Amino acid sequence: MSEGHPKKSQNGLDYFQRGWNLALLPGIRRYVIVPLLVNVLLMGSAIVWCFYKLKVWIPNLMTHIPGWLQWLDYLIWPMAVLSLVLLFSYFFSTLANWIAAPFCGLLAEQLENRLTGKPLPEISWSELIKDLPRVMWREWLKLKYYLPRALAVLLIHFIPVIGQTLAPLLWFVFGAWMMAIQYCDYPFDNHRVPFDKMRQQLAAHRSMHLQFGSLVSLFTLVPIVNLMIMPVAVCGATAMWVDHYRDNELGPAAVEKKAVSDRSHA
Repeated sequence: MSEGHPKKSQNGLDYFQRGWNLALLPGIRRYVIVPLLVNVLLMGSAIVWCFYKLKVWIPNLMTHIPGWLQWLDYLIWPMAVLSLVLLFSYFFSTLANWIAAPFCGLLAEQLENRLTGKPLPEISWSELIKDLPRVMWREWLKLKYYLPRALAVLLIHFIPVIGQTLAPLLWFVFGAWMMAIQYCDYPFDNHRVPFDKMRQQLAAHRSMHLQFGSLVSLFTLVPIVNLMIMPVAVCGATAMWVDHYRDNELGPAAVEKKAVSDRSHA
C-alpha cells in the first residue's frame, strides 16, 4: 500500500518535515543505514577538523583587512566565519554524497516504490556495482555545474566591504539551490532524466526548492542533527518527485513500461 499524501504541497518546509517521517518507515529504514553511516563518519570528522582550522584561518584572514576598515571587524569577522562554514559544509556534504550516491539512489527508488504503491524487485549488489560508472558521471555533472558558480561567489569575497557583506548571503542562497539539486537528482536520475532537463524542472518550482534546500543547509550546520540530514533530504526530495514530477515527466505509459522492463531484468 502506498503512503498517501492527500494534497500536493508547494512548500519546501512540508517536504523537509515529511522526509524525517519517511526515513523512519518500516522497510525503508534499512536503506537509510549506509547513507547515514557515511554521513556520520565523514561529517563528524569534518566538524572536528573545521572547528580546529577556523582558529587559525580566521585570524589570518583578518590580517588582510585594510587598516581603514578595521572598525568593521565586528561585522566582517562573523561574515567570514559564516562564509567558511557554509563553504566547507557544502564541500564535505558533496564528498559524502559522492561516496553514498549509489545507496542514496537505491533509497530514493525504494521509497518511490513505497509511495506509489508499485513495488519493484530489489536491486542486487552486482547490479548496483555495474551502475557505479553512470552514477559517478552524474555526480561529476553536478560538480561541474557547481564549481564555476562557486568560484564566482568566492571572487565576490575580495570586493572590500560589499564582498564581505554580500558573499555570505550569496553563499547561502546558492548553497540552498545546490542542496535542492543534489538531493532531487537521485529520483530524477533513477529514471534517466537528463541533468539539464532536471534543473529546468526544478527551476519551474524554484521557491519550493529553495525553501527545501535552505532547510537542508541550515540543519547541515546543526551538530548531531546534521548527521541524519543526508537520508532525510533524499526522502523529502523523493516525495517532491512523486508529487510534482513523476507523472508529468514519465507519463502513465512510461511508468508502466519501466516497471515491466525492470521486472523482466530482475
